[in-house]
This record gives sequence, C-alpha cells and structure tokens, in this order.
Amino acid sequence: MASESEINAENDFRARYVLELKKMTEKQLDEERKKVNQQGMRTPGRRGENIKHEEIDRDMVRRHVLKEKAKQRA
Repeated sequence: MASESEINAENDFRARYVLELKKMTEKQLDEERKKVNQQGMRTPGRRGENIKHEEIDRDMVRRHVLKEKAKQRA
C-alpha cells in the first residue's frame, strides 16, 4: 500500500502533467504519446509512464468530447 506522501507526490505529478497536456496542440500531444511509448519500452513498469499514458488518454477523450459538442452546436 502506498504511503500518504507517495499518494500526494503522484497527485501533484498528475496535476502538473495535465496542465502541460492542456497547453499542447494535437500534433504535440501525438508526439508526446510517441515519446512516452518509447520510454515505456526502454523502462517498462515505471509508474511515471503509466500515469502519463492514463493522462494522455484522458486528455484525448476530453478533446474528442469537446469537438463533438462543438459539432452539435454548429
């Protein structure tokens, strides 16, 4: 079981990474995904890469939902 300080550190990392992702364009997000995938192949099982994968997936879904809502309004 993770300690409270580990959980706080993970939540802080997630929050900072999400802010980074929101600033990225679609092309930059695709490049970030490739970079994270390559790093994950070099060092499999690292928690940081797993978190990055999760947050990239969430951001891509968020962007897709926003695009769909914009299409429905138009």
